[in-house]
This record gives sequence, structure tokens and C-alpha cells, in this order.
Amino acid sequence: MPVTLLWAVDVYGRVYSLSTAGQRWERADDLLLELKRVTAGKGRCWGIGCDHHVYLNMMPSEASIRYREETYENQRWNPVDGFTDTLLPTDRWPWSDVTGMNPQPLHSFQLPSRSWEWEGDWFVDQSCGGEPSQTGGWEYAVDFPANFSPDKKWNSCVRRRRWIRYRRYTAQGTWARIPLDNPKKPPLPLCDISCGGWEMSDQSGRYPYLWGVSQQGQVWFREGIHPRVPEGSSWEEVDVPKEVAQLSAGPGDLLWALLWDGNLLVRTGLSLDSPTGTSWTEVESPGKEVEALHVSVGVSVVWVVTKDYKVWFRRGVNSHNPCGSGWISIGGEMLMVDVGLNDQVKREDREFSGQLTEASQASVLSCTDSDSELGPAEPQNITSDAPVLEAQAPSVVPLGAADSPPPPQEADETPSAPQKDAPKPFIPASDSFINSLVSDRDRSAASQPSIAELPQQESEELSPAPILLTPEAAGHDVPWMNVDLEGAEAARSAQAAGASLGDGAAAATYALGTLEDSQGVGEEDGPVWTWISGGGCDVDTLYALTFPLNIKIWMKSVSPHISWCLHVVPSLLCLSDQSVWVRKGTLRWWRDWKPQRWVDVGVALEQSTRSDGRKDSIFFVYYTQYDEKKFLHVFINEVTVLVPVLRDCHHAFAVYTPERTKQRWPLVLAAQTEKDMEDWLCLLSDCCCECRGISGPPSRQALWSTTSKGDVMVHDPAFSLEAAAHTMACDLMFWRQVPGHLRCVESNSLGLVWGIGWDGTAWVYSGPGSGKHTCLINAYTLQTDIRSVHVYENQRWNPMTGYTDKGLPTDRPMWSDESGLKECTKGNTHPPSPQWSWVSEWAVDFNVPGGTDKEGWQYAADFPTTFHGHKTMKDFVRRRRWTRKCKITMRGPWQQVPPIRLSDISLMPCLAQSRMDQVPVWALSDKGDVLCRLGVSQQNPAGSSWLHVGTDQPFKSISIGGASQVWAIAKDGAVFYRGSVSPQNPAGECWYHIPSPLRQTLRQLSVGRTSVFAVDENSNLWYRQGLTPSYPQGSAWELISNNVTKVSVGPLDQVWIIADGVPGFPSETPGAVSHRLGVGPMQPKGQSWDYGIGGGWEHVSIRGNSSEAPRGPQALPGGPSRSPAPQRSPAPQRPPAQVNGSAVVV
Repeated sequence: MPVTLLWAVDVYGRVYSLSTAGQRWERADDLLLELKRVTAGKGRCWGIGCDHHVYLNMMPSEASIRYREETYENQRWNPVDGFTDTLLPTDRWPWSDVTGMNPQPLHSFQLPSRSWEWEGDWFVDQSCGGEPSQTGGWEYAVDFPANFSPDKKWNSCVRRRRWIRYRRYTAQGTWARIPLDNPKKPPLPLCDISCGGWEMSDQSGRYPYLWGVSQQGQVWFREGIHPRVPEGSSWEEVDVPKEVAQLSAGPGDLLWALLWDGNLLVRTGLSLDSPTGTSWTEVESPGKEVEALHVSVGVSVVWVVTKDYKVWFRRGVNSHNPCGSGWISIGGEMLMVDVGLNDQVKREDREFSGQLTEASQASVLSCTDSDSELGPAEPQNITSDAPVLEAQAPSVVPLGAADSPPPPQEADETPSAPQKDAPKPFIPASDSFINSLVSDRDRSAASQPSIAELPQQESEELSPAPILLTPEAAGHDVPWMNVDLEGAEAARSAQAAGASLGDGAAAATYALGTLEDSQGVGEEDGPVWTWISGGGCDVDTLYALTFPLNIKIWMKSVSPHISWCLHVVPSLLCLSDQSVWVRKGTLRWWRDWKPQRWVDVGVALEQSTRSDGRKDSIFFVYYTQYDEKKFLHVFINEVTVLVPVLRDCHHAFAVYTPERTKQRWPLVLAAQTEKDMEDWLCLLSDCCCECRGISGPPSRQALWSTTSKGDVMVHDPAFSLEAAAHTMACDLMFWRQVPGHLRCVESNSLGLVWGIGWDGTAWVYSGPGSGKHTCLINAYTLQTDIRSVHVYENQRWNPMTGYTDKGLPTDRPMWSDESGLKECTKGNTHPPSPQWSWVSEWAVDFNVPGGTDKEGWQYAADFPTTFHGHKTMKDFVRRRRWTRKCKITMRGPWQQVPPIRLSDISLMPCLAQSRMDQVPVWALSDKGDVLCRLGVSQQNPAGSSWLHVGTDQPFKSISIGGASQVWAIAKDGAVFYRGSVSPQNPAGECWYHIPSPLRQTLRQLSVGRTSVFAVDENSNLWYRQGLTPSYPQGSAWELISNNVTKVSVGPLDQVWIIADGVPGFPSETPGAVSHRLGVGPMQPKGQSWDYGIGGGWEHVSIRGNSSEAPRGPQALPGGPSRSPAPQRSPAPQRPPAQVNGSAVVV
């Protein structure tokens, strides 16, 4: 580990350094040096002297710092004298730089400061272009400024040669004064400086930058700092909108400034190409009524101390978002905080105790990753007025632990002084505090009362102080000793009186670094720190166990000392009265603007827990566009759904918010592996549920839905979901995922949930199935599902060769999907997602709607008209479908119901207060047979057996509504109503044929309490008119809307659909959850559509939601109230078009 230094300045301007390779503080060799502030970087430290000059201390290294000065001697040939330094008036100077624009005679070169010395005299560079030359270093050319070469030609009229001289930096290891700018005007006296920027995120290991603040509030930037020019060359003023009091630069591209009005400025646009940045952004002080006092930044952290000495942490800060996202309050009171390498934190404590021997004391503390290995132990009782040395460091020893225990009689030798003689604590707020603190030295030293002198009754009323495990207890020797002799004597006395104070009552301290006695720091001269800088101090995780930092930390005399600690690990940040943890990673983001492509991004999830238990989380996505750093952020409490999606065989998922749902613009991210995607989904889902207070299994009133990918989603509704006024908008609904893979799900308000897989397997929900991605998935049932993937082979007929794969230029691809818009071959077609695996080979599919010939072909006159299974004279194109099966295996709260495979299922809806011993469940087998499940109840949700209901043709859709109304659709589109169904006769008696809408073929229907809705093959939604208890078959069909894929009618006759698309978004993937607004007893057909989450949704079930909204307006618990959405129906309402005749018994 390289040796680094921690720097500190006391009230007298004396500079100290503490090496990571040493065990004690060392004072600077220059005893006359007095500095006000220091700022450290890698291998160097800058300071502002009391004479207002800037000083630099470069750490000694094996390689010396050398700088090469060079100048060029120029000559021109003439016929009389040959080559001479007599040039034409238009020529360059006889001695100049390489460009010839600036004169540079040898005598004009001067050393920039006393820190440099010449290594030798000027000499000619004998090489030309890096290669040895025999021409004495001369280079020839036709004229200035042509290209020079070492070869002299007949037309070479000018020549030049380079002179070189080296100078060496000799001030390494000492404090050297930086010379004033000449001839430029130097800045006004500086009051603050900050070093940073040596680890720009664009490129690591660069030289540092230096920023300064003048007493008039101007900001200056030091130009020309280079590894060979450590002092820099000149100061450049950076415009600021307001006067600046203090600033802090991080190792990367962060720069924050403190204004005189207490607010803060953030410099944006910092980069290697623009080291001074581009603009300022103002950030308000963390305290509403208290101004900021000090700011310190690191690689990706910002700490602020306000004038009430409270410490604040800025969350969400990084190079993409230098302003951050919010403030977090930290416990304790500090005078200043400094951030070092790897975002390690050093602090200077505000003094609490008023019973000090001299001036107020301060302390320096470093908290590193190793702090997380040890936790606080039980507090011990000590005297509140006694000096207690305490810090959140992993090594703790009693005072004088390295020495032999003193005899008890030494406790009487400790002098005492009245408490009223102790000086009052003074909290400095500017440079003017030095004289005030120094003036305390004139007073006679007053000693602290020892612990042994305290009365026994006082020792019983003690403030707790945390005590950590000590190396001594673990059998390790402590390689350093305490030098606070006044406090040490008191501690030795405390050891002698330990029996009277009880176990562990003796004063305990952390290991302390010693000061050099040779530097004149004695017992009465303990340093009082005014400034610290750890920008160049790198404390390793393991080395921190032996790195001493503390000088003095006193305990608060009135109330228990506030424990203040900071654990910084790659993904966790713990604070005392607030906790923040951060999860960072890398994902791929689908950039859905041109050019659309996957982009590698960094992501971070930050969650803070406030003192009252409330949690606040933000999800960040950091990306770079045209070399400009940008970011996206999503507030977790605004996320409405996290759902896996199918995107180019990536492990992808989409993040929706209300605004992104409206714009149909989800945030799509992809992980490298399935495990990474599941980890992120688990983490984000848990945060979403915690922010909304959701836990446990879905409620009985929940809405269930499935996506085209097979994921099961659930929404726990509020009373306002179906309220007549202030209806909750669909884009505000929060959906959470339930483990499992299904094609459709149906439920009722008694908590019964049935589902059907893509392979027709029936499943019943067995709970608890919390919507949160719980890690206890081993308790779930193993669930498998199989689905088929299809591609179409297309051919066109021509007179010469018959049917061939040579189509017209305007034809669809010869291998495509069903729509013909996308090319899909058997070679480039993959399973729906990486979780699936092939279980069969490609084969011709003969089970295609419309039928096929013996080879599986379907014929049509042209693309894309309707195909049929036999060839005619007018058929010029044909196609056939190839299928291949794939399988997925997962665990979920689902119990299989063997042995019949189903294609559709329906549970009778009921009100929440209903009580039923047997719940009617109707289903269709994969062959179209009608089935009735017996024995289904809340205690036995899977039921006992299937009862076959006879039909004369196969069915494709079935639904049971209120009062045991059973409706079904045959595969030819005919509609039937089952009569006489009752609890006593669950299978009913006969089927009544209901005429379909004119020239329309229905494919799916849903029955509510008093209404029936159906969807035809053209995606039109129909409503059955005239339903009465005496005439349950109704009288006519009325067209409601188009653009509908599936419909679900609930127990309150509420209507929800899966829309084929969202108006205004033609590129949206089909399948959006939508809600019919305005449905009521007087308006059963509703008024308009409210489009919610989508696309890619396959099925929705509202049949479990029987929560009737209370009368009158009610505020939404899950979000702001909204008025009913405007009319967004994609098709106008039409009057009744058909009237049916009497029902016919079949």
C-alpha cells in the first residue's frame, strides 16, 4: 500500500501530517511556516499562508521532477556570408519558439521560483526528428515555415537548430511558496483553496486541478499544473453568479461552492476537455432556515455542515448528476467534514464540554470500510464531566494501556480546579477565530477534575458512552500511546478507582497518535485543530485497524453523546438516525429514439429510511450521449409496474410510471443473465411494495392479469376504482407480480383463483403468493408450461415453376410471422425468452384455423386475404405453419388440477358478503367439451371432480355470471345460453341458441351480474340488450366499440378489456388494460375508455372485485384524484342494428 498523508492545521497555523506508515503526528520542518488552510491531493498538499501566499508541498519520490526548456536558433543563407542570423524583416526572430511567433533568446529564460535550479548549461540537440544527425543539429528548409529536414539541398535557404536546458524541482518534501503571476494580474488574497480532479471519470491518473476563492468571493482556477510543472503557470478567473465563501473539489469531476448567503453552487460540465466546466447550478441549503457553513465533496458524495453544526449528506450525487437529488440529516454536531479518497470521511468535532483546561478542543476521525466489521457494544456508565476519548474506530484501548497499571495513590496527585474557572467553549466560524483561541493561552491552565475525585453519588448518574472491543482484549499489543498527559493522568486515576465505578466504568479511549516532542509540543501544548484535509489520504480497509487518528474527543456534559459513524461499502451506507443503502450495477438500456439500439448504462437504486420509518427510493440510469453525461431517474413510489418483456432474446424488463404509461414510453432495461434480472426485479419490487405499504398475499378483491409472456400480475383495488366520481385512472394502478406462468387467470371475491397454462394445464392458486419477489420460493410448487412457437412458410404461384419461394418485390418475406410484416426463419427464431428451452423439432402444423391440405398448406388469392384449406383456380399464394414446442420451469403458489387440459374457465362472481358452500366453476376442455367442476369451495379451491355437460358441437368460450347465468360460444361462432342452472342443478338442463350479430362471428364473452358483453373476430365489442330475470336471453346485440381483444365483466357489471391498441400510438405492442368509464344501472354500456398499462397484456379478470364505492366523493389513497377521463372511445356508439327472434331449444 503506498504511503499517504493526512494533513491538519492548528489554531497557531502550525501544520501537521500523519502518515499511513507512521504512528504519530509530525510537524512541518519549517517552524516559521503558518498556514490557515490546507488541501491535499495525491502526492501533494496546497496551503494558504497567513501572508496570503499559496504554498505547495510535494511528497518526495524516487523520480525527480525535471522540466525541459527549449528554444530555436534560426538562420538564413545569403550569397555573401552564407548562413547567418541576419534575417529578412518578414522572417521569424533569430531566437524563437518552435512556431517562430515568440522571441526566446537564451538570456530570457529565468527560473520560475526558488524551488527550481538549473541542471546545466544550454546545449544543442544533436538529433533531428528523434534520430541522430551529423549536421550539428541543423535542420534545413526552403523557407520559413516550411517542413524542415536534416538533409541540406541546393534550394535550402533557411535552417534552424534546437537548444535545450533542464531545470529540476528541488522543493520536494518541503513547503514552497508559489510565485505571483507575472505579467498577469494575480488574484486578490485567497481565503480558500481546494485540490481535485486527478481522477476524472473520463481518464484516471491525471494531474490535479487547483481552485481558489478570493476574499471578494471570486473563483479562480490554477492553469498549467502538470506532472513536470507542479506549481502551475497562472490563475484564471471563473465567472460566478454570486459571491463564494468556500468551495470543495472532488477527485473526479465534482465541484461544489458555498455562497455567502448560505446556498450552494454546483459546477457542471467538468471534463478533461473543459477543466473549468461550463455552467453553475444553485442548490438550496439543506436547512430551510439555517444557512450552510461548510461543504466537502468526494468521488460521488457531498457533505455539508450548516451553521447550527448539523451534518447533512447529499444523496444521488455522481458525475452524471452532480447536483444530487436530496438531503439526508446526520446525527451529531460537527464543525467541518472532509472527504478523502474512496469517499472516506474525516471530521472535526464541535466541542460540547465547557470544562476544558484551555481552549476548545477538536478531533480528527476517519471511518473506512473496516468499520462495518465491528458493531457498537453495550454502553458503559461514566461520569458526564470526565473527559472521555471516544470515536467510531475499530481499535480501542484504555488510557495508559501500554504502561503498567499505576498504583491507586497516584489518583490523589491529580490537581483540580473549580468548574467556574474553565473557559467556555468557542465555535469558530471564520479565519478570525485564531486570535480568539490563541488569547486563551494567556490564562493559567486549569486542570480537569479527575474521575477519582468525583463523589460516589455522581458516578451513579452517568451518561452512557459506547465502548468497543479493544485489541488488548483480543491479545494484541497496541503500538502507540496516548500523549494527552493531563487526560492520561486522570485516566490512570480512574483505573485506580475502577472498583468504585463498577465494571467497565473506567474512561475508555481509542488509540491515539503521539506528537513529536522535538517539535515543541508538550503537555500543555496539545493542538487545537482548525482545519483538516484527507484528500490524499488513503486508509486501507485492513490497515485502518492500526491507523491512529484521534487527538481528543470530549463527551457531551448534559446529554448522552450522539454516536456518529459512517460505514462506506460498495452498496451500503449506514447512518445513525437515518439509513441509506445504495445498490449499483450495470445494465443495458433500450434507447427508443433514433438510432434505436441497446446502450450500456450504469444504474443505482438509493433508498433512505427516515427516523420515523418512512422510506424514500430513487432509481437512476446513467448514460452518455455525444460525450455528454446524462441520467434518467424514476421515483420508486411512482412506479406502477415492473414486468419482464420480450426484447431480442435479452433478459429484459420494463419499468412503468403514470407519465410513462400515458406516453407509452416504458423504461426498458436488460441484464446479462437471468439471475441478474431476477435480482433487480426482486429488489425493485420489494422497494415498490415497501413504499406503498403492501405486504402479504393479494386480497380477495384483487384484479388479476397475465401478459403475453405468461407473467401473472395482480392489483389490489381501492374503493375509488369503480367510484362514480373521482375514479382512479388506470395509469395510477400499481401492479405487482405473482410467481408463476399462465395464459389466463379467473377469480371471484371469495378468494378463489384459477388459471390455465399455455399447454392447457389447469392450476388453482394455493397462496400465500405475496406480490413481492420473496426469496422463499423453495416452498412453492414446481410449475411447468409448454407453448408452441410458429413461423409461416409463404409461396407464390407462377406459370413456369408453379408454387415457389420466389415472390414479388412487394410480397411478404418467404418466411415470416403470421402478420407477414416480420421475417422469421426457422434458424433465427428463438424461444420467447431465455428461460424457455426447446423440447421438440420443427414440424408442419395441421391444426390451423381454416383447415389445411394433406401437406399443411393454406391457399388464398393474394396476401394478406383470408386463407382456406383447399386450392381453387384463383389461388395464387399459399402458406403453411411450422411449429416447435418450448418449455419453461419455475416455482409458484399454484396447485395443478389434473387430468383434463382446458382452453377456458369461468368462476361465478359474487359479492364480498356472499356465502356459498359450493362455488360454480365452468370450463372448456382443449377439445371444446363443456365441463362443470364439483366440490369447489373456499376450503377446497381445487374441487373434487369434473361433470361433463353434453353439447352437439365443440365450444371455444364460456362464462358464468350472477344468478348462475351460463353463456357460451361454439367454435363456429354460435352463441348459447344454458337454462335451469342452479345450486341444486349445477349442470342445468338445456342449451338455448342465441343469434349472433349480423355477419359477425363472436369469439369470447363475459357475463356479469346483469349484463353480457362479447368480442367478435374483428375485435368489436358487443353488448346484449334486454336482459331481464324473466327473459335472461336478452333481445338484441348492440355495438359498443372496436379495438377490443378480450373483455371481463365483474360482479358489479364493471367492464374491463384488453385493448388491441391505444389510439394515437400505432407502434404500441398490442394488449393494453383498459377500463370502461361511466358504467352504472342507468348506463350499463358506459361512456368512454380509460387506457392503462400496456402493451403486451394478454388477459384481465375483474370478476373478483365486488367492492362497491361509497356514495359521495372520496379521496384516493394511492394517488391524486382525477376526474373521469375524456371520451376516448375509438369508435362512436351505434344504435341497435339487429333484433333477435325467440330463443330456440336445441
